[in-house]
Amino acid sequence: MHHDHDTEIEDHDRGLSFDLPHLMSRRRALGVLAGSVTAAALAACGSSSGDAAKTATTGGETASEIPEETSGPFPGDGSNGPNVLAESGVVRSDITTSFGDAAGVAEGVPAAIEMTLLDVAAGGTPLAGAAVYLWHCDIEGRYSMYDVAGENYLRGVQETDDDGKVTFTSIFPAAYAGRWPHIHFEVYESLDAATSAGAKLKTSQIALPQDACELVYGTEGYEQSAEMLAQASLDTDNVFSDGYASQLATTSGTVDDRITIALNVGV
Repeated sequence: MHHDHDTEIEDHDRGLSFDLPHLMSRRRALGVLAGSVTAAALAACGSSSGDAAKTATTGGETASEIPEETSGPFPGDGSNGPNVLAESGVVRSDITTSFGDAAGVAEGVPAAIEMTLLDVAAGGTPLAGAAVYLWHCDIEGRYSMYDVAGENYLRGVQETDDDGKVTFTSIFPAAYAGRWPHIHFEVYESLDAATSAGAKLKTSQIALPQDACELVYGTEGYEQSAEMLAQASLDTDNVFSDGYASQLATTSGTVDDRITIALNVGV
């Protein structure tokens, strides 16, 4: 039972081409992902000021500032309807279940989502004490608080540790019509800022690698995702088509245990 997002995508989730008038700048960088070493070629893209994206090198690796992206039609941060950030219980590492008065559980292949925030302006050092709000769709391509009213699973906030790291326990997101499989997130200066409508440092998305998607979508419950993936492409996706090197996660693990999704995020 896959939820059809065609209408929402036409109106809201059409990516950069739709949201460019609302973005102050759009910076794209080619750089190293999760443990790889690559020289970054940087270019300003759609920036009103013409500033190029920043880079910094730390520990032999290049940290590229991740580009600003649309939050889509289902952010749940108060900017488009409901606000999960104001609810007690949103600060958590396990986002597979709903909290508060809701009791829903998100089924699917178990996943760990590991993000390491790096302060590009400070030379790529870990960004400790910041906060990440992360959300994504369920096994049927639906978003809690919108498509699944009364539930708030697959949404959570965490504070980065001394290594700039957060890890969310979740499920592998589905693929739905019109988009490449992805994970949404917002970065805030602090936990207090995240839970009190503070200013965002960054809004962006994680792209999931094709081989991992094909592996997961070959399991029971993801049949519709396999069909949607066959009709999509990273190179034609409305968000990732202008370059996705700094947004493409690495993955490891198995569907029987869990899939680990990892990304270094330059902020």
